[in-house]
Amino acid sequence: AAGGDRAARLAAVRADLGDCQRCRLAGGRKTIVFGQGNPEAELMFVGEAPGADEDEQGLAFVGRAGQLLTDIIEKGMKLRRADVFIANVLKCRPPQNRNPESDEILACQPFLEAQIRAIRPRVLVGLGKFGAQWLLKTAAPITRLRGQLGEYEGIPVMPTYHPAYLLRNAAGKKDVWEDMKVVLRLLGKPVPGE
Repeated sequence: AAGGDRAARLAAVRADLGDCQRCRLAGGRKTIVFGQGNPEAELMFVGEAPGADEDEQGLAFVGRAGQLLTDIIEKGMKLRRADVFIANVLKCRPPQNRNPESDEILACQPFLEAQIRAIRPRVLVGLGKFGAQWLLKTAAPITRLRGQLGEYEGIPVMPTYHPAYLLRNAAGKKDVWEDMKVVLRLLGKPVPGE
């Protein structure tokens, strides 16, 4: 599809989401965090849910974990963050950043599905347990999924650790970099340091 089509399809998904009241999270949020980036992205990241900074700004991955994700993309992979697309399983912040509930995930599911269909990235990255499990339709723990390529509607999926986890466990950064090297190869991009 031409780029305009993708942007238009994405805008249609956002319009359909509207001022969403489909689950209980609507009562506690400041903003809906739709996700952002290039509608023509070849690479799309899927995280868990907005946190306080994201809820405040209406943008995905803008807090400390988001800064680390930016570093992974720009300093590590040598891509521009503006060229990828970043979204979450949930579009609204759960209270106190608790884990998403299954009914909340189900209520939000059609919108992430539609986003992925609108963009049709060449590679998807599942960030952490919820992003990876959602994309791979599995309940397996992230420690087992991490680094094992799967697929979502024919698109390769790389499950990896969430940047928030890396803030607490710096040792995991090496694993994530191994995963991102695989992603770069799938995209046909140069792997820095190789």
